Amino acid sequence: MHTDLVAALDIGGTKIAGALVDGHGRIQVRAQRATPAKQDGETVMRAVEDVLADLAAAPLWERAVSVGIGSAGPVDASAGTVSPVNVPGWRGFPLVERVRSATGGLPVELIGDGVAITAAEHWQGAARGHDNALCMVVSTGVGGGLVLGGRLHSGPTGNAGHIGHISVDLDGDLCPCGARGCVERIASGPNIARRALDQGWQPGPDGDTTAAAVAAAARAGDPVAVASFERAAQALAAGIAATATLVEIDIAVVGGGVGKAGDVLFTPLRRALADYATLSFVQRLTVVPAQMGTDAGLVGAAAAALNRRAGVETAAAGV
Repeated sequence: MHTDLVAALDIGGTKIAGALVDGHGRIQVRAQRATPAKQDGETVMRAVEDVLADLAAAPLWERAVSVGIGSAGPVDASAGTVSPVNVPGWRGFPLVERVRSATGGLPVELIGDGVAITAAEHWQGAARGHDNALCMVVSTGVGGGLVLGGRLHSGPTGNAGHIGHISVDLDGDLCPCGARGCVERIASGPNIARRALDQGWQPGPDGDTTAAAVAAAARAGDPVAVASFERAAQALAAGIAATATLVEIDIAVVGGGVGKAGDVLFTPLRRALADYATLSFVQRLTVVPAQMGTDAGLVGAAAAALNRRAGVETAAAGV
């Protein structure tokens, strides 16, 4: 592999992470700023520019040939804009244009954060070697992305595979997206905790009411906590099975904070999947934990930029 590097950005509601990544997915230089998510759009952009400036100050910057961005969404890769739900100052914000300007005209590839994590898991993680995969992030929200035919399938706007807003309960609770009974409304961390509290679960002496605390209670045998995770697992299973039936994936990778719950989540998830993935061509579908950890967004953004560059070079060569 040549020695070119990709500048990668992972933009979320809490932090803006940046890195220089090589062609083997190894991070060579890091930078990070807190996301001023409650500020105006230009203030948020200045934080992005600060991260890029930190990367540009490294001697390795001269080897950077492109920029990959994985951003909280929705994103619109066709327009180069982002409108993250948790960054209200950015609505239709021209992120690609602004990053291209801040980096002296480098090519920029934009994808959603769920797609970025999918790219990382397919390149270096749990979906490696699988030509058809769904990778999910189950955390504060539920996002995802697809690999189809051995290639990352981000869709025209960069949002393909956004499983969190598949409706799995037609008469369910109203989701902030405007639909009802979405996977996210049932299976995200805050909603797991909300359901447990609504059903009478009592937090411990530390008062922790997060999904992690519910998971700990479930491991200890608390029936209400167990039931909340089983309900989340059922919603995830229904969404995964629907996806598998539609596009014939053979593996689903689950990461994010809720994915770290381990058997508390994966045991009922695999059991529920058998109830939903019933057709012969999806019965061999497997569900596994993600492997890439907190660097997945950066590595995946780099992978998308590298893939885009390789495609451009191939086209230019007339292959």
